[in-house]
Amino acid sequence: MTCIIIKPRLLAGISQATIAILAWPALAQAQTADAEPEQGGDIIVTGSRIARPQIDFPNPITAITATQIQESGRTNITDLLTQTPALVGSQTSNTNAGSNAAIGTSGLNLLNLRNLGPQRTLVLVDGRRHVASLPGTAAVDINTIPVDLIERVDVLTGGASAIYGADGVTGVVNFVTKKNFEGILARGQMGISERGDAGNRFFSITAGKNFADGRGNFTLNYEYDRDERLQAYQRKRNLTQNRTTFQNNPDDPDDDPNIPDNVPLKDVRFYDSSRAGGIDVDFDGVPDYRWDGSPWDGGRFVPPFYQQGGDGTPRSDYIGDLLPDIERHNVNALFRYEVADGIDFFVQGKYVKTKTFTISQPTFDFYSLIQPDNPYLPANLRQIALDNANNPDIEMAGVLLNRDNFDLGTRGEDVDRETIRSVIGFEGDISSHARFEISYVYGQTKVKNRQIGNRYNDRFYAAMDAVDEGQFLTGTPNGNIVCRSNLDPTALPFQPLASPGINNFGSFTPGPNSGCVPLNPFGEGSPSRQAIDWVTLTSIARDKLTQHVVSGSVSGDLGGLFSLPGGDVGYAIGAEYRREGSKSTPDPADTAGFTFNNVLLPSKGHYDVWEIFGEINVPLLKDRPFAEELSFGGAVRYSDYSTVGSTWTWKVDGVYAPIRDVRFRATYAEAVRAPNISELFDPANQTFLFIDDPCDVNNVNNGASTRRANCAALLTAAGADPNTFRDPNSASIPGVQTGNPDLTEETAKTTTAGIVLQPRFLPGLTASVDWYNIKLKSAITTVTAQRLADLCVDQATIDNQFCANITRQVGGANAGGITGFTLLPQNVANFHTRGVDFTVNYQFAVGEADRIALNLVGGYLDKLTFIGSPGADPSNDRNVAQSVNGGPAPKWLLNFDATWKHGPLTVNYGFNYFGKTLRFLRSTTTGDDDYVEKKYFHLKSKQEHEIQLSYDINERFNVYFGVNNLFDQKPDFAEVFLPISGVGRYFYAGAKVNLADIF
Repeated sequence: MTCIIIKPRLLAGISQATIAILAWPALAQAQTADAEPEQGGDIIVTGSRIARPQIDFPNPITAITATQIQESGRTNITDLLTQTPALVGSQTSNTNAGSNAAIGTSGLNLLNLRNLGPQRTLVLVDGRRHVASLPGTAAVDINTIPVDLIERVDVLTGGASAIYGADGVTGVVNFVTKKNFEGILARGQMGISERGDAGNRFFSITAGKNFADGRGNFTLNYEYDRDERLQAYQRKRNLTQNRTTFQNNPDDPDDDPNIPDNVPLKDVRFYDSSRAGGIDVDFDGVPDYRWDGSPWDGGRFVPPFYQQGGDGTPRSDYIGDLLPDIERHNVNALFRYEVADGIDFFVQGKYVKTKTFTISQPTFDFYSLIQPDNPYLPANLRQIALDNANNPDIEMAGVLLNRDNFDLGTRGEDVDRETIRSVIGFEGDISSHARFEISYVYGQTKVKNRQIGNRYNDRFYAAMDAVDEGQFLTGTPNGNIVCRSNLDPTALPFQPLASPGINNFGSFTPGPNSGCVPLNPFGEGSPSRQAIDWVTLTSIARDKLTQHVVSGSVSGDLGGLFSLPGGDVGYAIGAEYRREGSKSTPDPADTAGFTFNNVLLPSKGHYDVWEIFGEINVPLLKDRPFAEELSFGGAVRYSDYSTVGSTWTWKVDGVYAPIRDVRFRATYAEAVRAPNISELFDPANQTFLFIDDPCDVNNVNNGASTRRANCAALLTAAGADPNTFRDPNSASIPGVQTGNPDLTEETAKTTTAGIVLQPRFLPGLTASVDWYNIKLKSAITTVTAQRLADLCVDQATIDNQFCANITRQVGGANAGGITGFTLLPQNVANFHTRGVDFTVNYQFAVGEADRIALNLVGGYLDKLTFIGSPGADPSNDRNVAQSVNGGPAPKWLLNFDATWKHGPLTVNYGFNYFGKTLRFLRSTTTGDDDYVEKKYFHLKSKQEHEIQLSYDINERFNVYFGVNNLFDQKPDFAEVFLPISGVGRYFYAGAKVNLADIF
């Protein structure tokens, strides 16, 4: 068993305060409804299969208890976990909403230890693996874990892979659930922001009953949680006239070193499109007229492809949602029965149904040809459209239309996720010196993703290519507007100049019975409902993930054979078999390339792994002068993967306590992570992403010192002038994202060293300081398209794997412009992170009635670097607002809690802080002192205050009220959710019923 239950006889003589010295706070939570822990009760140790007191464990553990979860007022536990240093970069609902969410990730909550990526964070429940929620990965959606069934959450850094297996190269997060629960515990809570939105409704009931004179227990838990969607426009700061973003300085066209390159601007819009349509009559890429034929207002040009004010579509319109709508039903059943003396049979079952809905962006079109005979074309532009056929510079009749199609229905995701998980097994005593456990875990996640607001490209362009039926057939208009393809089936819809990859036509058969309904694109709201229904669709993608884990272990001590001066040698040995599978089936229309969505191909893959492992703990000395305790230990695991072959992981550790008050601990571990299914087996799927070309004259002086020379070489070869090159792309660029079957495992080396203090002269105080150092080599990484373009020119030469995956146009009007890219995972990156975590927990009485508990958890990040390829300069992500793996990486983070208990009244105050972080990556600003004014280099610090008042009406009933973000801190003036969520001040109230003795 991956979490060992220590029997009371093993804890003789160890005080509760000592057992819990590494936990935060000191006392473990009750196993019955909020009761105090019983003397000598079972204690679960995370991170070892060997039964030993938690004080003897050499790895640093941060523990978040059930009481702290409730006192936070948060029903989404990820929001609380991100307040700890190790998990600050995790993905919350805020991260995976609106335009932030990648396809299929809407509403997911994924943990990210040490900002090294969710794929390297192993999430366990009671020490056992949990089925993933994101296809092709091992990433667990924390929404699938019931909040009120959690006893505590243990966050462990270092040495986890040797104990638990792959994916834990940065550590493990173990959710320990309540056991042997008896009675009924019900809790209800409602919350709402100060502005009357972002509502939350939460209800949970847990019922448990011991039977057969305590030999058996059955516990059932049901939890319902509903978070309401929050749209960006519901915050005034995100409205067009208020939204501030950093843009290239319009007043610095020549990169004057005395003028900042980038400035904060409000009311920034796309310069080449609008919600109602912008009409380009001279084919220069910039609209000349509005949808109604009146002159286009270009506002103030903001390079490379924006304008301030005017008629363009506001960038703020593309934010989408700040929070998704999430509804969650979670049912858990736990059964245990002692089938023989000292041997338990146990079963656990789970069913989770989660619905997520979020809106992101509309479809959009650039340079769609509108022919002169289109009856919807403004009359004053018709002659211009005809004259273009005689223009030697155009040689094409018609005009071009650029449009952001909000009136067709904004795209978004409506996702259903169903998770089932079952655990069955036996555990018990073999002898007084040995225990065993054998278990089987099955997990399955099914995902149905309705991608709303999608569009058939061929139907859309056919519907826009409208004619007057009489004019087309006889030359005499009759006012009956139809699709040209209905009258002439050979008239293929026009292929937009901006989207040469859109060439798949076949979702309908042209002709009089095609069903085509003409669409008027001039003016927002002009398309008819019938036309919208014909050109749009809801794509449905389906995913299925499966997990099988069979494991068995024997653990105990060698006390029956011999003992050392420090006690009995502890050991654990075992074996495990695991099989992971993932299958994704996109909508057939997306696979065929008929839609606005990326061309998505079906994918599937699986792997299995056989493993054997062993662990030992050798207590050399105990209760000796200058050696209150001295012990060392180690663990090793051999794995045989069906994909990468055999791997080894191992660790060594030690604990030394010269006196009772002071304890030193250290570990050194080497861990591996095999590539996941997506990294290995994903097909070559189409993607469209924005790239701000690093070789643009406004960007070439940024980044590495080699950028200018590398850009000159690339652009010259493409036939462009490096001294005048401007990025010609104002829209997203088509590319390919694929797996890589040639990947091998990545390797991490982790060192931790710490000290734990529990001074006898100050009872109730425990403190710990731990240093960690993680080096990850041959790391599997798929860089973003922007990062790919930057890394290409920021290496020593352009002879690197990044430039090999970027294509530029050779010759022509857009010579040098990026035309495509390939994103694939590679074993080329190195990560290195180093820092210090510290905790202080002090509990004391004030008089006879009052008790105060003070808790501080903090972290100092000393290093976080990413090396994109061997020999390249490291990218320093320490103290940046968004690191290479997505999350903030502050230099300092502090989380403080103070609890005062006075009779039935409990008052809790919380303060979460991290310091100022860099607004831009260092790779962007290095060597460019005038990138922005100095006052804008940093985002403001996060300073979130929380308070909760709780009152026990009697022994059974409790009510509470709280406020999160008490002083209504808002995101930085140019950010949407950094350094804090845009929700603002938040109120909640709840009640709890504890019927511990009802049975």
